[in-house]
Amino acid sequence: MEKQTERRAAGAPASEPVVITQGRYIASAVRKDQYPERELPEIVFIGRSNVGKSSLINSLTRIRGLARVSAQPGKTQTINFFELTAKLRDEKTGEEEGRKDFYLVDLPGYGYAKTGKERRKIWKKFIDEYLLTSPNLQFVCQLIDIRHEPMASDIEMFQWLVEYHVPVLIVATKADKIGKNARQKNIAAIRRALGVKEISILPYSSVKNEGRSDLLDVIRETLV
Repeated sequence: MEKQTERRAAGAPASEPVVITQGRYIASAVRKDQYPERELPEIVFIGRSNVGKSSLINSLTRIRGLARVSAQPGKTQTINFFELTAKLRDEKTGEEEGRKDFYLVDLPGYGYAKTGKERRKIWKKFIDEYLLTSPNLQFVCQLIDIRHEPMASDIEMFQWLVEYHVPVLIVATKADKIGKNARQKNIAAIRRALGVKEISILPYSSVKNEGRSDLLDVIRETLV
């Protein structure tokens, strides 16, 4: 991964209330002393190894190649920090309200069958430590493939986040791969599997950037 490489985001419509203007990879960590020194709000992304996390990060930021998309699941093996700059605009007037820096934090994918048991234990230890002790963590986006019911590892992760009072938003990825009727049916199935009827679930398509503005709105509410 390219260290300290700053990349500018592709152009965004002037009406968007949140515009990611630039981003760069800052650090990879498995221990606290490897976390970035600068104190910034942290928006965290986690999901199964094949859920499309890197594609979503690149779609969300409009920074091509910020997160490396690999054909091999389980490639991310560390906590990766990306520093982003967001231009915030008034939703009604479109006038700029200021700029905010924050970290987008990419966690290793869970549930990858070829990852050995000992390696999974190591990952769990440093992921749990980060999620439970970071004072700057704002919320976690847990990614679940909308095409399938949540797997045991998805449910286990969600229940763990709820148990430890970590704010979580469910993002249902790959929404472009099924029709609208199937989408609503599958979202209902995800709610049932997670056991929370009223939970908000955000459909997202990295191919069509569908759901992008909604997710940016949630991030904006956290930053302002």
